[in-house]
Amino acid sequence: MVDPSTLNFLKALKQNNNKPWFDEHRKQYENAKSNYLSCAASILAEMQKSDSSLEILQPKDCIFRINRDIRFSADKSPYKTNLGIVLYPNGKKSNLAAYYLHIEPGNSFVGGGLWMPEATLLQKVRKEIAYFYEDFRNVLDTPEFSKLFGDLDVEDGQKLSRPPKGYDADDPAIEYLKLKSFTVGVPVSDDILLSEKMTSIVVHHFNILKPFLSFINRGLMHGD
Repeated sequence: MVDPSTLNFLKALKQNNNKPWFDEHRKQYENAKSNYLSCAASILAEMQKSDSSLEILQPKDCIFRINRDIRFSADKSPYKTNLGIVLYPNGKKSNLAAYYLHIEPGNSFVGGGLWMPEATLLQKVRKEIAYFYEDFRNVLDTPEFSKLFGDLDVEDGQKLSRPPKGYDADDPAIEYLKLKSFTVGVPVSDDILLSEKMTSIVVHHFNILKPFLSFINRGLMHGD
């Protein structure tokens, strides 16, 4: 479970996103980081029971540095004000669709998928969806999946206005083929994060997500 002090640290950091404040509150950060790693460890341990592709992962592989990469960003805030736990099948370097938990006070969510893949990977996923659309629809239409996640996310700028090259406008899968990312997510309340049921709830959601990731990753691993 997430400790209340971890969420409190993130809230305070959002209001004081600068190095002097961070250095002054480094002890609180270290406590938050320890809790963060513990949450990742408990979720990973449970997921490894149902997904063998995660067996090579260690908890440290599933967390992010709090420092932002500001080299190419107009926002020069030095620190992230959220925590993310990501579980990559076959490891971080696999470039596969992954499970993801976003921890941010009042704005947390659980889900996953493949976000903004490079062109060659995007083409593989589109081909898999086009060739095996019935399989894809069967995943999305599974009662548990559709009830929890609904449909795929459509973020601003993440969908083409016209069919991608090589696909017809009347293709039954065309609205999915226009996507540039293939992700789903559902909000998670702070109360759930702070409860002893947090790990079991996140793992339950991840297991419902698993067939969707398996479909996307089938295309990435076997497509040409």
